[in-house]
Amino acid sequence: MDTLVSLLRLFRALLDWRVILDVILITAALFFLYRTLLRLGTWKIVTGIFLAMAIFIAANVLDLKGINWIYSNLSQVAVIALIVIFQPELRKIFERAASLGGKKLDKTGPALAALFGDAAFVLAQKRWGAIIVLPGREPVKRWLSGGFDLYAEPTLPLILSIFDPNSPGHDGAVVFRNGKLAYFSVRLPISKTGRLSEEFGTRHHAAMGLSEVTDALVIVVSEERGTVKTFLNGIIRQVNDESELTEQIWSHWQTAASSGIELNEYRKQRHLIPEMVISLALALVFYSTVIISKMEIREKSFTVPVEYIAAPENLALRSDNPTEIKLQLAGPKSDLDKITPANLSVKIDLSKAKAGGQVFVVSKENITVPRGVKLVNANPSSIALSLEEIAEYEVEIQPQLVGTLPQGLELVSVKLTPKQLRVLSPPGDANQKINIVTEPIYLESIKKNEKMVRKVIAPPNVQPKGKKWPDVEVMIKVRAR
Repeated sequence: MDTLVSLLRLFRALLDWRVILDVILITAALFFLYRTLLRLGTWKIVTGIFLAMAIFIAANVLDLKGINWIYSNLSQVAVIALIVIFQPELRKIFERAASLGGKKLDKTGPALAALFGDAAFVLAQKRWGAIIVLPGREPVKRWLSGGFDLYAEPTLPLILSIFDPNSPGHDGAVVFRNGKLAYFSVRLPISKTGRLSEEFGTRHHAAMGLSEVTDALVIVVSEERGTVKTFLNGIIRQVNDESELTEQIWSHWQTAASSGIELNEYRKQRHLIPEMVISLALALVFYSTVIISKMEIREKSFTVPVEYIAAPENLALRSDNPTEIKLQLAGPKSDLDKITPANLSVKIDLSKAKAGGQVFVVSKENITVPRGVKLVNANPSSIALSLEEIAEYEVEIQPQLVGTLPQGLELVSVKLTPKQLRVLSPPGDANQKINIVTEPIYLESIKKNEKMVRKVIAPPNVQPKGKKWPDVEVMIKVRAR
């Protein structure tokens, strides 16, 4: 029965629009993170992190104190370590997130795409090796090294002359940027993922390396095989003719100029649907685990001070009454974790009390607890109090002077306003002097005549004649010796 109730509560929680939005965002983040890390090839470390997360979730559900303690105490250090380890990957993720608005690409169009398509297959026919880099939304310059500035209009003769085997810069890559051939003879980063077999040469490994760290489309012409291949997002494709390459280039530019969500690209890649479903499933499992752990009913003890209120003016409590009560509360873990003793209060109403010994039962009517939390037990469950009739006295307030004045000063006078108070106290205390003092006044901090306000400190069995104790104005006069 309890399991069914918990499942119903979980189902109702998941139907909340905030939870649905939360799950959608977590799903998108997981899928985005998966695709980025897949491109960067850092799965060995990521697998270990996911394993650690699974252990933490299991420990949280099973309430394994030791594991939870380790995770709670090492979490900050682990976050710093992850930032250091995954610095390149995190930078890459933020770069991709910053490019979600799309990128304006000038002077691109089907004709220019056809030019690059024709150039690649002319180079393939000549068996001239070549690398052509067509950036997407993300900047590529920081991944490039060497090379020379060109900034020339792209033409077929110019491209052929750059990759002519007799040209000094034919072994490097040419980079297209802002409608121009911006650089040539550029070196690209070599792939570190090991996705390509050793049969591929340096050009292919360099093209794969750049496609893993950016969203650039890299065209590679093999001088040995006379073939054309493209690299995009860490995926290599064989291109069979000019029209196919032209279509890929134009699609790449359209994607780069559109919003960064890449929906058109994902619609064409149906194999991504299972990855999206898995991301959604992981998000639901994660969120359900959080909800279950937060909704789990637990018990927790709190020591709470007791406050005696609404005592009749002619009665006073003896000083040996209980001042604290231990409360056992039950409720969802998330609610219990938010509770502090300051959120709780135990108030004993003495409005109907009479002189003599009486027993007051501690129940939920006396205790203020947060919503959703129930009182299981109070220890003690009842309080035996002794009240006495009180009489009215006029008592002089004494200043509580602490320490000595700074050297070279002497005390002239201490004047209190008011100087006396009307108080209520049991008759049994009439033979004893009622001592009422101010809060401490520290003389070492006084360097000149000073006026201050202090509260009154009185014995617990002494009550003010009015509703509360008044503040006392203290005027201290000093002079040089």
